[in-house]
Amino acid sequence: MKIKSIVVFCASSLGNLSVYREEATLVGQTFATKGIQLVYGGGKVGLMGAVANGALDAGGDVVGVIPHFLNSKEREHHGVTKLIIVDNMHDRKRIMHEYAEGIIALPGGFGTLEELFEMITWAQLGLHSKPVGLLNTNGFYNHLIAFVDHMVNEGLLKKENRNMLIVDDCIESLLAKMEQYEAPVIPKWIDENEI
Repeated sequence: MKIKSIVVFCASSLGNLSVYREEATLVGQTFATKGIQLVYGGGKVGLMGAVANGALDAGGDVVGVIPHFLNSKEREHHGVTKLIIVDNMHDRKRIMHEYAEGIIALPGGFGTLEELFEMITWAQLGLHSKPVGLLNTNGFYNHLIAFVDHMVNEGLLKKENRNMLIVDDCIESLLAKMEQYEAPVIPKWIDENEI
């Protein structure tokens, strides 16, 4: 399935290594060259700004969604194709989700993790069937991936639900995996043995 619009969750900081900014810029450029609309948090700073500018500089379509109270912190990006200002974080995620056919998390902090795990939880519960990707730039998410695998080993996360999180360290191959993704048919709360 060709994905036409993807939400990107990422940091409002640049991080300590230039590779994070470079990869975020490449993600935006890749979206633009593939005709994928970028939907993101609406800021012009940090990795958010890098991914947006990468897409815009390559002629891409960029939708930013930002709560009005973050304008002073994340400084809304006025150069995007469309900027949507909302009242709160819940509206931000809902609108971003409505605009997109897929989700990718780049390196980030608590906010990125919260957004990623809310989207993967919605998928696990059968609320959507969109592919959810994790771009593991420079091994940033190695420990998180190991912890998710630990959840499976401890019997607290089903392997099929673990496999809903699509991981790669290259944006091109991550997108290819996402286009091949098929959501599980059985929602989390239904036991296969009861069907």
